[in-house]
Amino acid sequence: MIIKHFTDNDLYKFSVMLAIQKLYPKAMVRYRFFNRGETDFPEGFAEALKAEVKNMAELKLSRQEKQFIEKRCYFFDPVFIDFMEGYTYNPDEVKITQTGGKLEISIEGYWYRTVLWEVPLMALISELYFRIKGVCPEENYLDRTIDKAKSLRELNADYSDFGTRRRFSFDVHDRVVEALKENSENNFKGTSNVYLAMKHNTIPIGTMPHEWFMYHGAVYGYRAATAKALEAWVDVFQGSLGITLTDTYTSDMFFRSFGLKHAKLFDGVRCDSGDPIEFADRLVEFYRKNRIDPASKTVVYSDSLNVEEVGRIKKHLANRIHDTYGIGTFFTNDVGAKPLNMVIKLAQVKINPEGDYFDAIKLSDVSGKNTGDSNEIKIARLTLNID
Repeated sequence: MIIKHFTDNDLYKFSVMLAIQKLYPKAMVRYRFFNRGETDFPEGFAEALKAEVKNMAELKLSRQEKQFIEKRCYFFDPVFIDFMEGYTYNPDEVKITQTGGKLEISIEGYWYRTVLWEVPLMALISELYFRIKGVCPEENYLDRTIDKAKSLRELNADYSDFGTRRRFSFDVHDRVVEALKENSENNFKGTSNVYLAMKHNTIPIGTMPHEWFMYHGAVYGYRAATAKALEAWVDVFQGSLGITLTDTYTSDMFFRSFGLKHAKLFDGVRCDSGDPIEFADRLVEFYRKNRIDPASKTVVYSDSLNVEEVGRIKKHLANRIHDTYGIGTFFTNDVGAKPLNMVIKLAQVKINPEGDYFDAIKLSDVSGKNTGDSNEIKIARLTLNID
């Protein structure tokens, strides 16, 4: 059994689960696995993955996990925490098939339930792949982790671990978080993984997901999606969890919709694609034009980061805005193996069981990271006047 703890998942999956329950309890969705790297999966992989998915039905929130969440996740209300305690994964929501080396995965059901599958399922795919292929981590990977922590400390860069979904293994992830905490000063801010945050007594970190915007785009239209998604998030969390994504329908569209009200309400934004330098200048100028001190806000970078890239961005920002870095695969799968290039994204949504499914798509600042039906992507680009 690879996933052994209910909270071995990213914080944002639980936070968006709460938001869905409060606002869209009848919404149903379909998720789809995208094999961007065109990995050839070994024979028997699907059956092994099905067995691991079945095992997840045994996971329950432990008393220790519940107490940690009550203490650290102040934005979760008691009703939701009690719901988490009673929640069980339903493996029937996940369909897995394999033809030759091609793996296909879909998830379908009520959104408030199926939302938890994405991150642990990707972690399962990654760890199981390397296990079946007989790949072992290099002996010195922790030495490299320590060197990274020291380099980031010298850069005076605030950073967090965002590496659950494409980690080499749980054991590697666990050891990496421990090493980062032990070899950093105050610049290591925590981990997106709730269980590891509890185990290593650090802060669970999380921001808004793309799927929150994707749902609103599919249901309310692409021009209204950003404003509707932001307003709904504020209604639920009342100012907590105040870092918003910018690139679900491109950053151009985001800044057209990110008005003064939300610019003041949200603590900052996350840059997950595109040119980080151009984004930095644009964001600082945006706040200045709206008479907001950029230094009072935060930008979170989370796109394919390493120490050199962090240093380049930080040097350019020159303390104009508070910058922090969510670093994933560079921490949790830098062990001598080639990490899998994959995502699981929302594919279709409907507002209630009796309704019709609408396609859900994502328009990144980098075209290669677009996901969803190609015709729907064309419609969205025409609607938003994007070349």
